[in-house]
Amino acid sequence: MSDRELYCDTCEGVRPFEAPPCVDGHGVDCPELTCTGCGAAVLIATFAFHAPRLADRRRWAGSGSRRRAA
Repeated sequence: MSDRELYCDTCEGVRPFEAPPCVDGHGVDCPELTCTGCGAAVLIATFAFHAPRLADRRRWAGSGSRRRAA
């Protein structure tokens, strides 16, 4: 089990959180954590995305409808 200190909404303060035994095989990197004070659970979700290339942004901004002054 690994310990991290995070803010707990239920306890209304910073408390140690721990990763329970993970049945999905994540080990200490399990995204599920529980508060050691009250047992509230949190899920740490991480994701990665690719930033658009500047050339793609220019092509997208130039196409489509444009607003016209009334």
